[in-house]
Amino acid sequence: MTERNPFHQWINLGQPRLGTRVVYATDEFFAAKERLIDAAEPVFVADKYDDHGKWMDGWESRRKREPGHDYCVIRLGVPGILHGVDINTRYFTGNYPPGASLEGCRCDAELPADDVGWKEIIPETPLAGDTHHWLPVAGEGPFTHLRFHIYPDGGVARLRLYGEVSTDAVECGDEVVDLLALENGGRALICSDEHYGSMHNLNLPGRGLNMGDGWETARRRGPGNDWVILALGAKGIVEKIEVDTAHFKGNYPDRVAIDAVCLVGQPTPEALVGEDIDWQPLLTESRLEMDQQHVFGQLQKRGPVTHIRMRIFPDGGVSRLRLMGRRT
Repeated sequence: MTERNPFHQWINLGQPRLGTRVVYATDEFFAAKERLIDAAEPVFVADKYDDHGKWMDGWESRRKREPGHDYCVIRLGVPGILHGVDINTRYFTGNYPPGASLEGCRCDAELPADDVGWKEIIPETPLAGDTHHWLPVAGEGPFTHLRFHIYPDGGVARLRLYGEVSTDAVECGDEVVDLLALENGGRALICSDEHYGSMHNLNLPGRGLNMGDGWETARRRGPGNDWVILALGAKGIVEKIEVDTAHFKGNYPDRVAIDAVCLVGQPTPEALVGEDIDWQPLLTESRLEMDQQHVFGQLQKRGPVTHIRMRIFPDGGVSRLRLMGRRT
């Protein structure tokens, strides 16, 4: 069930590594609520059973025999603005819920009360079994919590919450921060190729877990080179760059270069590839080594920037990219 993700330009705010947790569920008799946001793709193990019955890779409640419906509450690790949702009922064929809806709120409590002002994000929507349900959201938020309702009961394999980190509370100052960090609002927008690893891995917290936890392109057999364009969380002046090739040993890029530009507004990813973008060198073409953190402090003076383009020559994998600097 491989389908193109229409919200790929946005990040999944529901990742446990960002601190997102499922903090409550009305029922999880057949399958634990935590599996709903598991980063791994769902799997099916034909002969796996536990004390409650068939083991399923998702969140599944028991068959409801009285009025009402089940729901769970998700606390986001970072406040976020939603642009799209994927309700994935993979492998749930005779036990999926016929419908689902989603609400959001902003609250400091671990588990918000019913009267905190929940806002409907997605009204009750029909579901099918063993299917991705890609549902657009018109930039709702920012939210700290989401309440996911299923009608009346059943199982959902994964819930993906695509959007952007809210930077409402970000203040300018002299503090040096990673301007590109996901938790600071940075995100990857578009790239030439991501055959082996997603561009959204580049600004995740911490170092890469393995070779699959980075951005990696296919082997290039023709002319040219690969590239990725990312937006900073806030306009800032870059003082130091770190390019980490952790775990990439026989497939790291030979060289890297980074360009920057300062733009007004939020251009579309496609517009950033156009010829009218005046990219200026920030880090000139530099050599890379395998499985190593490369720190570059000698940068071109560019002033405040909002977007960067990393070019790798000719192809390969990069685990993490850090842009240390000050917000303006």
